[in-house]
Amino acid sequence: MSPEEFRRHAHAVVDWLADYRAKVAELPVQTAAQPGELLAALPRQAPEQPEGFAAVLADLERLVLPGLSHWQHPRFFGYFPSNGDLASVLGDFLSTGLGVLGLAWQSAPALTELEDRCVDWLRQLFGLSTAWQGVIQDTASTSTLIALLCARERSSGHGQDRGGLQDGGAPLCVYTSAEAHSSVLKAALLAGFGRAFVRKVAVDAQRALDPRALAAAIDADRAAGRRPCAIVATTGTTSTTAFDPLEPCAELAARHGLWLHVDGAMAGAALLLPECRPLFHGLEGADSLVVNAHKWLGVAFDCSLYYVRDPDHLVRVMSTNPSYLRTAVDDRVKNYRDWGIPLGRRFRALKVWSLLRTHGAERLRQRLRRDLELARWLGGQVEAHPPWRLLAPVTLQTVCLRHEPAGLTGAALDAHTLRWLERVHRSGRAWLTPSQLDGQWFVRVSIGALATESEHVAELWRALQDAVA
Repeated sequence: MSPEEFRRHAHAVVDWLADYRAKVAELPVQTAAQPGELLAALPRQAPEQPEGFAAVLADLERLVLPGLSHWQHPRFFGYFPSNGDLASVLGDFLSTGLGVLGLAWQSAPALTELEDRCVDWLRQLFGLSTAWQGVIQDTASTSTLIALLCARERSSGHGQDRGGLQDGGAPLCVYTSAEAHSSVLKAALLAGFGRAFVRKVAVDAQRALDPRALAAAIDADRAAGRRPCAIVATTGTTSTTAFDPLEPCAELAARHGLWLHVDGAMAGAALLLPECRPLFHGLEGADSLVVNAHKWLGVAFDCSLYYVRDPDHLVRVMSTNPSYLRTAVDDRVKNYRDWGIPLGRRFRALKVWSLLRTHGAERLRQRLRRDLELARWLGGQVEAHPPWRLLAPVTLQTVCLRHEPAGLTGAALDAHTLRWLERVHRSGRAWLTPSQLDGQWFVRVSIGALATESEHVAELWRALQDAVA
């Protein structure tokens, strides 16, 4: 495609996306597509002759769009906010259009230095001390894997330089909440700890990690000759947005020489709000932190902020430093290839830069405060209208609820919950996510889409009542 053809088609793409965002509220939030429907409509072989980009855009409208659920819809209350603010979309467009790769500082100096500055801007906005340095990864799953690799190497005295996982010694153990995200277990398995040495620690009445249970688990492993290695604390669990207590976790980590990683993937954006920072008390005692800028903060996917207090250790763990990538300035610059897993790195900082420059921090704070207020309003409605029941405190923007008619318990109550949730989904009025607490189904309402306003949450509350009427 020539630059002039690109100019013409790019205008069409921008117009299409602008129209999509303008009309998304008019679409059903959840697709009615059935498994295999798009596959059946697509040719089985690639075209041999050119069809032109106009054909691509036409089929995007005709075939692809009907098979999408709409995460940018104002009545999207499922999973977690995954906001692609259009300012960051433009940054992503620029990143892809420039087509540069951050193999080393020298391969794209501005890529490295803009990233360095942007993650430090956010460090300051989050209220983190200068002890932290950051880097952009793709997702929290990758960031947690990197954290556990760093933990493993610190506890093993850099066993990777010797026999790696075959180097011998007592097994290493990882500790996390029973409510932690599944990516924590996956990271521990990929880092070689083994399922038998991942401890899922009991939670308290608020669904947060119980420090006494954590201390007991560490003591039991030490007494059995095993080596406690890492704690993964969650600030904002997936099911209920519970906050593990960071201060006692940090004290235990310091006492036993463990790595403390904090998973703030979704809720970490609340660090922007000074009034929410007490929820993160003890964070300065951690070794690493992840915040997904592509969730509540508003940056287009994918963009995960990973902060560490010991970047030299991170670089030693992740660096390979082949001769063909060495340059004369390596001792004066950051080479972010040594701060993560991939060698080639996208210019993700452009998305962050575009968002912060376009909106400013205060407008981002206002949006987060809007979502907190809407969640508190919905939580209040639930509490005021039994047999609706609030199952967890509305700490941030997640509301956990269940409709509990008299006499319904156990399997019958589960069937009732899933039945009325399906009615809501079939109506197209909202998209919510089911989850379980203590083996019983409930429904999560995650408020935080860019376009969600008070009228959309009020309509959701009417839809919930209609579904059980």
